[in-house]
Amino acid sequence: MSTPDHRRAASRRLLAVLLLSLGGSLPALAGNFFCCPDPQSGRRVCGDSLPDQCRGRAYRILDSNGNLVKEVPAALTPEQKAAKAEEERRRQQQEEIDREQKRKDTALLATYAAPQDIDMAQQKAEGDAKLIMQGLQARIDDSNKKRKKALEETEFYRGKPQPPELTLRLKSLDSELAALQQELAQKQRDFSGIKLRYDSERQRFRELTGR
Repeated sequence: MSTPDHRRAASRRLLAVLLLSLGGSLPALAGNFFCCPDPQSGRRVCGDSLPDQCRGRAYRILDSNGNLVKEVPAALTPEQKAAKAEEERRRQQQEEIDREQKRKDTALLATYAAPQDIDMAQQKAEGDAKLIMQGLQARIDDSNKKRKKALEETEFYRGKPQPPELTLRLKSLDSELAALQQELAQKQRDFSGIKLRYDSERQRFRELTGR
């Protein structure tokens, strides 16, 4: 059994629908109305609560005078949700890249006051790297001499059992040489990257300062 309040609400919704469908304005009643095109007829349907025809579709919220309060887009399809999530991921990724670049730029400008400072830093880095490589090469040469001497000792034991101490010394020297040669090769690669690094910093400094 309907109550007077239910009858008034139904009458209010019917009046709003009729007026809006005819292009008229809403009566001066409190509250908002929800409107969208009917998917079957194409005519506008409205109600003081969201009509069933509007669920999952784009709709408008109007005040009691027919003024637009808000436009609500249609619900996204799974494909659209996936595309939106991917777009958001890329946006966040780009923001992280931009933040990291800003951090590097700030550090660059705090480190160098002029292009000449970059030249001096490169010269020092290359000089330090050369000293390290020279030291490693000297150790490699020394290990090679010790290994050659140990190999000469093995000639005395040709055809006879070799002392365990000599065997262990040779094994230790081989291991040491391999480690030193590997370290030297890495330092040589690092040295090749020094020029690239400072060329990049020099170029970025020029872009930021115009100098």
